Formats: sequence, structure tokens, C-alpha cells
Amino acid sequence: MKELTVKELYTLDETIAKDIFEGVTYPWEVLPKISRFIVELGNTLSEEEYEKQGENIWIAKTAKVAKSASITGPAIIGKNAEVRHCAFIRGNAIVGEGAVVGNSTEVKNAILFDGAQAPHYNYIGDSVMGHKAHTGAGAVTSNLKQDHSNVTVLKDGERVETGMRKFGAMLGDHAEIGCGSVLNPGTVVGKNARVYPLSMVRGFV
Repeated sequence: MKELTVKELYTLDETIAKDIFEGVTYPWEVLPKISRFIVELGNTLSEEEYEKQGENIWIAKTAKVAKSASITGPAIIGKNAEVRHCAFIRGNAIVGEGAVVGNSTEVKNAILFDGAQAPHYNYIGDSVMGHKAHTGAGAVTSNLKQDHSNVTVLKDGERVETGMRKFGAMLGDHAEIGCGSVLNPGTVVGKNARVYPLSMVRGFV
């Protein structure tokens, strides 16, 4: 299952959250750790570069955040990131340097690496978006199975048990997700892979 590992999917120098992946084999293992990690990291950030707003929300002074955006902590908004009109950050979210959370996009319990973009009507929940990964308009990560059972990752006919009830998608560096696509719970999209518009995806791509 080498293709599913952090090492194969991500360039860790492209995220402020690099340390959360230390000792981790599969990227979904970090999902339960995001909240605590943000608080610990946030309290170490330079006051010259970041401003603390509200409860456990750190926003880089060079970031652009629309007045209509809603941000609930814990959250870190990185340098030169954009949080656009009516974006909804529901907590436990790291938005990387130069990343985009766009118009009416919702982000919850997720890490967006530097340069990642979820720019139009997206839902990014219990997920990781790699360096410069991109979701087209209306693409969503579905993070809960209809029967509420634990999520597995399907690869080459084998199922990898995650032990998690909520798990959206792990998008590798430079992954491209086409408009209107649904990434079912437990989807892993490899580095540089493409998902065509209006696709319904599960397992490893």
C-alpha cells in the first residue's frame, strides 16, 4: 500500500503542518490530531506575522479574508492565503500559504497545503489537500458513509481499515479534481492525478 502513504503523496516542506505528519504512515492518521496541533502551533507563531483573533484563530497579516467569511477556531490562515466571500471555516482547519478557500466553500477538520485551492462551492471535510491540489467548482469530499460505519480505503481489491467514522479525501500534491465531482468517503487521489468532471470516485486513484 505504498501509494497511500504520506511519503508518496505529499511534499511536507510545503505546509506549516509538517510536524503533524511525523511518525505517521498514512495521511488520514493525522485527522484526529488537527485540533490540538493547531492550538499548540498557533501559540508559537510570530506576533509580527500573525494576528490572533477570537478563540484559537490565527490569521497571517498578509492573508486576505473577506468580511463575509465565517471562521471558527481552532484555525490557522497562512501567509498570502485567501478566504473569499461567504467562505465557512468550521474549525480544526489549516489553510496554507497562498491557499484559497473560495466563494461559499466549507472547510472542516482539514489541512490545505501551501497553494491548495478549493475556490468555488466546495466542501472539504476531514480531508488533506496537498501542495497546489485543486478542486473544481462544486467538487466535494463526502466524509460520512450512509450507514455510518467506519471508512475503509479500497486499493487493488483490498480494503485498508482506517478505524475512522469520518474521512473525506486525501488529495496528493498537484491533484486536479474536476467540476461537480463527488469524492466518496475514503478516497485517496495520487500525486499529479486527475479526476474528470462529474466523476463519482472512491478508493485509490
